[in-house]
Amino acid sequence: MNNGFRFLMIGAMYENGGNTTHRFLDGHPQMFVYPFESQTGTKYVNDMLSSMFPLKYRWPVFPLDATPYQDYKAIIDEECKVRARTPHVSKFRHVPFDFDDDERCRIYIDYVEKSGRSAGNNVAAFFRATFDAWKDFHRTGREVVYVGYSPIITVDADKILDQLAGAHVLHVVRNPWSAFADTSKRPMPLSLENYLLGWTINQYYALLFQSKYPDRVHIVRAEDVMRDSKAALTPVCDKLGLEPADTLKKFTWNGQELKEVYPWGTIRTPTPEANLATARELNEEQIEEIRVRARPYLESFDYKNFI
Repeated sequence: MNNGFRFLMIGAMYENGGNTTHRFLDGHPQMFVYPFESQTGTKYVNDMLSSMFPLKYRWPVFPLDATPYQDYKAIIDEECKVRARTPHVSKFRHVPFDFDDDERCRIYIDYVEKSGRSAGNNVAAFFRATFDAWKDFHRTGREVVYVGYSPIITVDADKILDQLAGAHVLHVVRNPWSAFADTSKRPMPLSLENYLLGWTINQYYALLFQSKYPDRVHIVRAEDVMRDSKAALTPVCDKLGLEPADTLKKFTWNGQELKEVYPWGTIRTPTPEANLATARELNEEQIEEIRVRARPYLESFDYKNFI
């Protein structure tokens, strides 16, 4: 099943440092790191969390009677498809990207016709086809692990691990004050109550699945990645049997160093100083309300005295 497909999926609540961590892993010589958010969800996801989180961020569900072509078209993958098909409206239009989505579709179908259809096989084919079709991907020739990132997908970690034998999940958590302050800058931000509900649900599932899959679910704090990215991410590489490369010290896209993480994520400058300053943008009432709502997890992640 999945023909030895090795996979690391990153999950994080919005503005929790998932994109930042994704970019720090980007230049690793043994990783195929997806260029944007890998939004593998489909409209067929339907469960108790479907009303809370966008379907594009969930682990995909496919109709039993669909064809490989229909499966491919069902995968939302908004950021990549917009950049490939209508680059003039993509927020990533400033970076070179030699990639044809129709070619990826043809390659994907070839993979699935060999492996058979299943959620796990479809996702493996999707990632493999992406890098086969990406012409100007900066290759080292040593890549062995595929890496994706989708916000909140930690809630589906059990499905990922059960359906992909070679998969690991990396959950990123950030203190809720800085995270809420950053999400408040969006054009249509979530309320404090709704944001903290999503934040706590993500931490609940991260701790639950880490206890059930201790060798395959890993948790890092965004604060530790910001303080020393190589030290924070080397243990994850060790679990995957990969070298602790010096590339972990800088955030990149397709191996090219970035001046800031934005527009890949809301966090522009991933430093401890900027992170604390962001939290201090909140007023005292907001700070205390977040403390009350996040209280069960502040001790778990050593955030009790963050602010």
